[in-house]
Amino acid sequence: MTQALPKLVTFEEFAAWRPEGGRYELHDGVIVEMAQPVGGHEGVVGFLVEEIVPEYKRLKLPYFLPKTALVKPPGNESGYSPDILLLNRKNLVNEPLWKKESTVMDGASVPLAIEIVSTNWRDDYHKKFADYEIIGIPEYWIVDYAALGGREFIGNPKQPTIFVCDLVDGEYVKRAFQGNDLIVSPSFPNLNFTAQQVFDAALTED
Repeated sequence: MTQALPKLVTFEEFAAWRPEGGRYELHDGVIVEMAQPVGGHEGVVGFLVEEIVPEYKRLKLPYFLPKTALVKPPGNESGYSPDILLLNRKNLVNEPLWKKESTVMDGASVPLAIEIVSTNWRDDYHKKFADYEIIGIPEYWIVDYAALGGREFIGNPKQPTIFVCDLVDGEYVKRAFQGNDLIVSPSFPNLNFTAQQVFDAALTED
């Protein structure tokens, strides 16, 4: 006896269905309910937002942080909701899905995307890494404060690590930061905090 495969949905169907409560993503046609972030995750998000927002304001850049916007890669039925998504207001006129679906598809609309690693770490290190690269997002951070990722990425024994991925000639160049390493951001070179300060912002043991 064969088991029926679950019905895949298109991005358009997903966008029309997506409820206001909860956080959902679409991965190759499959709706994925994202887990409620734990306290440490929220502490890291708060720290990074407090550091990044004053910097783009100081530079008078036309950026903002949306609450529930999606990033859609071309050519597949996926839609992601990064933990921190920085958008460029000036490029939103070029986004056909922005007004009705709060969705961007052009890397020029996304100066920076940040994912805080949780138990589904493979999505951040593999799937989203590849799709954000294809979209052309110029800078992507993988913040693995709880050292959940694979040993090939964060060492053996595993160490909390932040990866800053810089898009160069269409491919990400990935640089790792641990401990007291000062974070180096291509988009915001005057940021002044260490990887350990980010990890310390987690506040709680998860």
